[in-house]
Amino acid sequence: MPNQLYKVIENPIQTEEVIRKVESRNAGAITVFIGTVREMTNGKRTLYLEYQAYKTMAEKKLNEIGNEIENKWPNTKVAITHRIGRLEISDIAVVIAISSPHRNVAYEANRYAIERIKEMVPIWKKEVWEDGEMWIGDQLQKTRLNKS
Repeated sequence: MPNQLYKVIENPIQTEEVIRKVESRNAGAITVFIGTVREMTNGKRTLYLEYQAYKTMAEKKLNEIGNEIENKWPNTKVAITHRIGRLEISDIAVVIAISSPHRNVAYEANRYAIERIKEMVPIWKKEVWEDGEMWIGDQLQKTRLNKS
């Protein structure tokens, strides 16, 4: 049975469902990061985004991130859901919920999670603007290669 804490889905994300996965009687805090589709990016008007993923590997990598967090910050619980397909302005693309006995840990772990997702999870984003489009992962990869 797949791990239901770490999911890549095509339907709209139910934020409350992700939060329920990390609720705990020992949690003093639950932080939730909700990544949404914005209309303006670097002066360009976005019409919509398209996410694609190698789902099996993406869920495996999300699970690895959850394990990293639970090892780095004991007594945390992590759930991550990322949406793929066509997303319109204001749609939710990703929800990361983390519970912890203390709020500072929950904040740190949540920030860590989104940065690790961008670094290692095979989910690709295409931004479609009024005057063109670009796969953002390709641009990020080119930027990383140019820095090395």
